Amino acid sequence: MKNKLIALPDAARLFRDGMTIMVGGFMGVGTPPRLVNALLDSGVRDLTLIANDTAFVDIGIGPLIVNGRVRKVIASHIGTNPETGRRMIAGEMEVQLVPQGTLIEQIRCAGAGLGGILTPTGVGTVVEDGKQTLTLDGVTYLLERPLRADLALVRAHHADRAGNLTYQLSARNFNPLIAMAADITLVEPDTLVDVGAIEPDRVMTPGAVVDYIVNPEEC
Repeated sequence: MKNKLIALPDAARLFRDGMTIMVGGFMGVGTPPRLVNALLDSGVRDLTLIANDTAFVDIGIGPLIVNGRVRKVIASHIGTNPETGRRMIAGEMEVQLVPQGTLIEQIRCAGAGLGGILTPTGVGTVVEDGKQTLTLDGVTYLLERPLRADLALVRAHHADRAGNLTYQLSARNFNPLIAMAADITLVEPDTLVDVGAIEPDRVMTPGAVVDYIVNPEEC
């Protein structure tokens, strides 16, 4: 079995300028704090972040925005982080707003290897601009393409040494799908357990899609 455990300083070597990075969490809940801090400390820039939101100025991925590390954000809302809006209006950062259901379905499509989804959400609005439409049975749909990243930063509750993951409460919302939709999946678990300690029917993300696990005992 491949050893997937990695120390936090070694995990930081996966970061590079210009990466597209998905980060799990909702308003900071379920976002991996140590990995976000390591990303900030690494000094990498010109990132494209794909996340549900930009949390708050000092919570979640907010510090990455505040410190000017992000070139583009793809998210469903930004209202809780005024710095995101300020940088967008000033032309310092690009922001692509996507309806929340569409965003997570685009991520799911990437993980499942699908070519896209058809959705009526956004038809007749600015969301439609530049996108292909298709009419079926009298209903017009937008074709929304998959969203995939170079790296996914995932917060898990339990991880075993093979990379099988469980999630706790609302951290389950986005992390499981983000874990499937990146070239490299890097996980920060609350607790590390031996293989076999997680009951098979409680595994929400299979170890086959997890590349690295930050050892919580070394953080």
